[in-house]
Amino acid sequence: MTPDQMRDASLLELFSLEADAQTQVLSAGLLALERNPTQADQLEACMRAAHSLKGAARIVGVDAGVSVAHVMEDCLVSAQESRLYLQPEHIDALLQGTDLLMRIATPGNDVGPADIDAYVALMERLLDPSLPTANLAPLPVASEPVAALMIEELPPEPEPAPPVASDPPRQGKRMTEGGERVLRVTAERLNSLLDLSSKSLVETQRLKPYLASMQRLKRIQSQSMRALDSLDGQLKPLGLSLEAEEALADARRMLSEAQALLAEKTAELDEFGWQAGQRAQVLYDTALACRMRPFADVLAGQVRMVRDLGRSLGKQVRLEIEGEKTQVDRDVLEKLEAPLTHLLRNAVDHGIEMPDQRLLAGKPAEGLIRLRASHQAGLLVLELSDDGNGVDLERLRGTIVDRHLSTLDTALNLSEEELLTFLFLPGFSLRDTVTEVSGRGVGLDAVQHMVRQLRGAVVLEQSAGQGSRFHLEVPLTLSVVRSLVVEVGEEAYAFPLAHIERMCDLAPDDIVQLEGRQHFWHEGRHVGLVAASQLLQRPPGQNNDETLKVVVIRERDAIYGIAVERFIGERTLVVLPLDARLGKVQDISAGALLDDGSVVLIVDVEDMLRSVDKLLNTGRLERIARRSQQATEAPRKRVLVVDDSLTVRELQRKLLLNRGYEVAVAVDGMDGWNALRSEDFDLLITDIDMPRMDGIELVTLLRRDSRLQSLPVMVVSYKDREEDRRRGLDAGADYYLAKASFHDDALLDAVVELIGGPRA
Repeated sequence: MTPDQMRDASLLELFSLEADAQTQVLSAGLLALERNPTQADQLEACMRAAHSLKGAARIVGVDAGVSVAHVMEDCLVSAQESRLYLQPEHIDALLQGTDLLMRIATPGNDVGPADIDAYVALMERLLDPSLPTANLAPLPVASEPVAALMIEELPPEPEPAPPVASDPPRQGKRMTEGGERVLRVTAERLNSLLDLSSKSLVETQRLKPYLASMQRLKRIQSQSMRALDSLDGQLKPLGLSLEAEEALADARRMLSEAQALLAEKTAELDEFGWQAGQRAQVLYDTALACRMRPFADVLAGQVRMVRDLGRSLGKQVRLEIEGEKTQVDRDVLEKLEAPLTHLLRNAVDHGIEMPDQRLLAGKPAEGLIRLRASHQAGLLVLELSDDGNGVDLERLRGTIVDRHLSTLDTALNLSEEELLTFLFLPGFSLRDTVTEVSGRGVGLDAVQHMVRQLRGAVVLEQSAGQGSRFHLEVPLTLSVVRSLVVEVGEEAYAFPLAHIERMCDLAPDDIVQLEGRQHFWHEGRHVGLVAASQLLQRPPGQNNDETLKVVVIRERDAIYGIAVERFIGERTLVVLPLDARLGKVQDISAGALLDDGSVVLIVDVEDMLRSVDKLLNTGRLERIARRSQQATEAPRKRVLVVDDSLTVRELQRKLLLNRGYEVAVAVDGMDGWNALRSEDFDLLITDIDMPRMDGIELVTLLRRDSRLQSLPVMVVSYKDREEDRRRGLDAGADYYLAKASFHDDALLDAVVELIGGPRA
């Protein structure tokens, strides 16, 4: 390729980028002008977009683009100068020109001279009605407007073209964002960066066990020092030789030096671990943010699609969008485009009535569809509603009976929620005839399937005469998944929360035998009970608890209880794909790393439900043996909670009681000190800021007391600055937990690190 050809290729790519950005401006502006043709700001924005495209097309030698943009600019200037009032036919023609410009700017386009001549003649006829119309040919219109998703695999950065004085600066959406330069990075490199940052975050968590071990060693040394002092006290009455006294003094000195060195290194490791964890978290959050895109990126062309589809059906429809800036993972955005398009087309076709019907019902002739995006509890929540007529429940009931999906008696007793679930069945449609838009039975079932693939859920609600509302919940990112981690056969497995109906403890009397299979009662129905160890081919673990731990999973109408050995807790896991050489691993979708660096496998719930059906059909489902509690129990460990906040005291008390510990409480440091001197405890948990005696004073007194100085101490405080942590640890605390980052698992995990499980 010659230098001139390389320069031309670069300019053509820039022209394509600019056309993409400017046609979006044109589409949005023209749709606004359709509602109010005299909006000066929208007229100006559209005119400048057409003018910029005309200048850019002239620079790169795309004559077709010059011709189309020129007649569009003439039309918009006439409207600005009040020589022309934009009618629906003008908006239609300008939108056709917008599509035509995008096709012209797309490499390998199929636009010929006849298309350009036909469009120019159409625009000239609209601008001057006196011109003859005999030679006007209809302009081909794409069945769907151009809607380019702004998430793509980008080519290498082209050489920048020299600026042209007569044209405004070109700022395409892919080149700048929010006034900042956008760097082009391949998806593979971005995924690799996220993977490395997630592993870095997990690796920093592996420092916690080392720190806990050093803290335990620190306590052992304190006990050794006390034992040596006790030995010295017992030997002194016997009269020691000078050599023996010097040996004891040397032992005491060396032990003291070792204790001081260990305390220093423990503090350094604690500080390093805290700082490394903070930096790894920032690194991971930043890498994850690089994958996030505004929700508006999936909406390109949707407003236009709703408008065009409505006009083709003889309806007036407007789409309003809230939350365009809501950040979502690019992979989720790509997979959301198809289900959203399904739902929007469904709302226009089935939901919105004809204008005359709306007027008779006291509604405005123009129908309204609202799409709202927001973040809630780590999920992207989408609400798509329309002000149409809603679902005709009686017609739906009749269709269910006509298609032999239910008997008449059963259908008459179905609730509204139960009736609406039939709309999600494969092949189900309320249309009697097939049209270009609907009637084939491919719609809501496909939407539900695509949303399920995103580990999400979709629910339909409706009010007769008032419209319908679809509620979708999907993860913000597919890179992480909120899961319940359980133990099966002494191995960790994770169930994605999106597929969990509930988790429960079943008593032996709750399990019943029906037709040779084990069931339990859940929400008015019998649910089958299956052992996770059989599904995952793990040896049954030893569990002497009186109750059985069960995870209730659901996928569409399939619901089962999966019995596990232990609930470890909820975790946010970074998804690590399995090696492709393994192929599809039965019942497993991916892997992840826990905080301690151990591996956990993420369960493929859909695959697991298929495995359950297979076991049922082949008659190989094993019965779960009921377990009884041991006759004798070891004494429970005692914890003293000292905090002046009633809410904090009660929260910590309940958490520890539920885990099996015995708990006493004190309202301040003085009350806690009196309790410590009068009772025996295995652990002290204290706040810092308290009346009468604060936590630092309490810990200092405890460490000076020969009977209590070896008692493990945890500080739980709102103060999370490094100097506050140092102050608490220097006073003698073994663990420092900030309330700002406090959650159930953090407290319980720390207690287990310090004193082990609830039984002695």
